Amino acid sequence: MKERSTIQDRPFVVCHMSMSLDGKVTGDFLRLPRCRAATQAYYRIHRDYGASAFACGRVTMEESFTGGVRPDLSRFDGSVVLPMDHVADENASFFAVAFDRHGSLGWKGSCIEDEDPGYDGAHIVEVLCESVPQACLACLQEKGVSYIFAGKDDIDIALALHKLKSIFGIRRLLLEGGSLLNGAFLRADVVDELSLVMMPVTASAGDKSLFDSGVTAEFRLEDAQTLDEGEVWLRYRRTR
Repeated sequence: MKERSTIQDRPFVVCHMSMSLDGKVTGDFLRLPRCRAATQAYYRIHRDYGASAFACGRVTMEESFTGGVRPDLSRFDGSVVLPMDHVADENASFFAVAFDRHGSLGWKGSCIEDEDPGYDGAHIVEVLCESVPQACLACLQEKGVSYIFAGKDDIDIALALHKLKSIFGIRRLLLEGGSLLNGAFLRADVVDELSLVMMPVTASAGDKSLFDSGVTAEFRLEDAQTLDEGEVWLRYRRTR
């Protein structure tokens, strides 16, 4: 029987998201002028948390940072790399954690490049499955990207979080989607806090919700603030 991850052996996890009034976190509504102030508030709050890491799933990382580029593994055919955790920068103290089980993200280098100081310069850590091709590992090493293994064919969230704390010293992590990754964290019962910036709009029917999961979890309201242009910031803590 798998033991439940405890707060002592993993980072404190804050799920920080902006969302529509009907609970959607992706969609064209995010680009509406009416949502510009809420988006800026979301980034400001991200910075104010002062977390040493933020985490996203593959799709969110593609949309935000890699532009859908896939790694060119042709030069690494025949590489032999042992499936061991790899720390590329022992001096890094700020991390971008990519839950990318098949190693599909095409990084240009070892760190995030972004105009926002809350993201720029974060050292990239890939969370992989053991089944990832060895050529992918060789490619990541050449790029200077760190990686850890957490599960054979699917990601073991509790194991990944344990390694993020024990190997990289991450004590607070901002979980920033998408809905699949958020749902996986909720099912693993490792979401300690919700930070939700509510945008004053509704979304389309096909847009993704905050969590893809139907798991029941109880939270208590810690704070509610009305921001400058009608958006609302809600903070909840997990009750266990």
